Amino acid sequence: MFRLVLLLLGVDYLRDRWRGLLVIGCLWLIAGVFIFIDALDGALYFPIAFFAYAFLAEGLATLAVAWTGIGGQRVLRYVKGTAVIIAGVLILLGPRHGHFILSMIFGTLFLIDGIVQSASAYVVRYRRWGYALAGGIAEILLAIFFYQPYPTHYAGTLPYCLGLFLAFGGIHLIILATRVRHLVANPAFAHAKHPAIAPEIPADAALHASRPSKWDGPPADHEHALTVHIWTPAGSSKAPVQRQPIIDRYIAAVDVNGAISTGHAALESPEGIYISLYPSVEIDRSPDDLTRVLRATPENNLPGIFQPDYATESKAWRPSTRRVRIRNYDPEKLRRYWEQSRSDATYNLTHRNCSSTVSQALEAALDGAVGRLQEKKKGSSAFVRMLTTPELWVAAQIRKRAVTMAWTPGLMLDYARALSMLADPRPSGWWKMARFALAKILRFRRVWRKQDNEANAVKPPGAA
Repeated sequence: MFRLVLLLLGVDYLRDRWRGLLVIGCLWLIAGVFIFIDALDGALYFPIAFFAYAFLAEGLATLAVAWTGIGGQRVLRYVKGTAVIIAGVLILLGPRHGHFILSMIFGTLFLIDGIVQSASAYVVRYRRWGYALAGGIAEILLAIFFYQPYPTHYAGTLPYCLGLFLAFGGIHLIILATRVRHLVANPAFAHAKHPAIAPEIPADAALHASRPSKWDGPPADHEHALTVHIWTPAGSSKAPVQRQPIIDRYIAAVDVNGAISTGHAALESPEGIYISLYPSVEIDRSPDDLTRVLRATPENNLPGIFQPDYATESKAWRPSTRRVRIRNYDPEKLRRYWEQSRSDATYNLTHRNCSSTVSQALEAALDGAVGRLQEKKKGSSAFVRMLTTPELWVAAQIRKRAVTMAWTPGLMLDYARALSMLADPRPSGWWKMARFALAKILRFRRVWRKQDNEANAVKPPGAA
């Protein structure tokens, strides 16, 4: 998650606030360790009832403003609000029922995530897959810890989770603060041709300077915006597909003839950059051969080609089935990434495919996007707002899953949508609801005034 914070806020924004990040990280680490240890002895000093009521209040508040969201943002808020309310109710039910159910839920989530991460790391064998395998095993051990009753008979479930969250979050904040202290540019985009020096001024600097800090909705077709094109597996199949929920959304679709379609992803900028990597030789994606080509190893590397532009690709194949457009991006950083990457057209189904290439290009274009919007403001309001935005957590989980398994068009679609909400911030739900209420009151007043005027107009002369 904090990798995305560094990406979106940018090195310049965080470097000016590294001391505050370091202090917050130390406080989080100390508080997390204290809360976790406090829960081990069975005598809880942790105000668990207070947090339960806080969860209920947060859930109700989220549901109250969920309708102000747009598309996936609205669904995400409803899911978040409902989940938080359920957690609060389970805590208030007490250790006999509520805490036990909550422990089983957390344990199951850790178990599923650990098994999926371990299995995918072992099968795909991408670079540094051993670290992901170790992380998956650690999650399985945490699941066992939540399943068994020792030492608090499930009463310490919430303190355990909160303590672990604060402790690991504090460690990541400390690492982030110490890293950005001496950085000049994001090391993820450093290259021999382009050393880590202050970036060039974009050609559209005047456009950046005049941009608002919030937008009420996605960009219109005529607006200057970056476009992520997605061909979903089901939408790109040549024949009718056999519906398989989740599978044909995130992995692949199988048509009535048994052929497998994995979809496609591309990125297009108004400056003329088009990034769409495709294998120069069609990969045999039959079910019997698919497990072999899933390995992210050099023997599965193939020569690839970059498509010239969207018009050519859509005409030769078909138009994209989904589009995500983002206003707030840096064309200069995108150009640098493209100059560095276009010479290597190597294709690998899981390690370097169309979606992974688009994800890297999108991250390069959004480097420091949110920090640029807040460069005239002092304080850490942008940092706090980002940490409390659900889309950040969703984007972090999608990125983790894609890096430990493989980028697919379905994951790329959800990732681009989440990043679009962060790069092009929407107004606060409470502010939007207040504006709606005020507009409704004013509209009622105009209607009532009109009715009064019409009633006065029809009164006979001399009537009271």
